[in-house]
Amino acid sequence: MLSLLEAAKPYTEYFSGIRLSTRPDYIDDEILVLLKKYSVKTIELGAQSMNDEVLAANSRGHSSEDVVKSSELIKSYGFKLGLQMMTGLFMSDAEKDIGTARRFISIRPDCVRIYPTVIMRGTDLFRYYSEGLYTPYSLEESVELVSKLLLMFYDEKIDVIRVGLHYSDSLAENDVARNYHPAFKELCENRIFFNKMIQKLQFVDNKEIDIIVNPSSLSKAIGQKRSNLLYLEKNGYNIHYIKDPSLDKYDIVVKEHR
Repeated sequence: MLSLLEAAKPYTEYFSGIRLSTRPDYIDDEILVLLKKYSVKTIELGAQSMNDEVLAANSRGHSSEDVVKSSELIKSYGFKLGLQMMTGLFMSDAEKDIGTARRFISIRPDCVRIYPTVIMRGTDLFRYYSEGLYTPYSLEESVELVSKLLLMFYDEKIDVIRVGLHYSDSLAENDVARNYHPAFKELCENRIFFNKMIQKLQFVDNKEIDIIVNPSSLSKAIGQKRSNLLYLEKNGYNIHYIKDPSLDKYDIVVKEHR
């Protein structure tokens, strides 16, 4: 750690600070005093789950209480706090993952990362999967769940700075359950708008519809490869998309076209 921090030290005048990630049980006063001296501004904790049974089943080596205590300590020293979660771990389910998100919200981090679990060959998860002990979320299940988590954090004004794993050839080739997608966040945001459109269309009788969204969200409302639009057209709707910069990122208005 010191060798890396020393290597970065001569260049700290050229950027705003250092961001690092570590385990929840690796944080104490001595470490935080040291990190302050090296221009570290943000500390992210690989919490992964706030369910102790899930943490133990996945041999994480820390508890949910470690996450809470470390988070409080990090914030008390004036660092920005990031929390990372993994959905779909061994022995987890959607309810437990939503519970993790709720616990994160109660901690009030500055940012969050959401990583859906991907099974790689040669791991314990791969063995559990091969023996029929572990069934990971399908891509569809994962998209539906994480779209809800995104809205939970957004509504609480907690920034989600990463959704899904960075692409690599090794990841794409060794994804055993085939539930990895390189544009995972886009799929989740598409789903947010799809679900909201379907809900609001229940209260509209006309088939010619105006869908109004923020300009930055237009592509998400249309859907990847126009999936949302094509679904609506297949079900007899004639859609007119309208941009309104006054709407928030995930807001949508659905009304009869006039």
